[in-house]
Amino acid sequence: MTALTIRLPDSVHRKIKELAANDGVSVNQFIASAAAEKMASVMTLDFLRGEAAKGHRKDFLSVLGRVPDVPPMPGDGLPD
Repeated sequence: MTALTIRLPDSVHRKIKELAANDGVSVNQFIASAAAEKMASVMTLDFLRGEAAKGHRKDFLSVLGRVPDVPPMPGDGLPD
């Protein structure tokens, strides 16, 4: 485990303490969880951008062109 010193505005620190107490966790646990959530979000976006970069519009349109031109099944249509 690594120790990290960060500077926070007093108002942010107060709110984090309040939210951590409401969740029944320590401030350290709350901040570690928040950092992990942000990290997961950024990593997910990076992954999706990488996957999107591998795609080609021509291939997408080719696959889309194989979809039959029929009305949707009952319950699958757009709401009115």
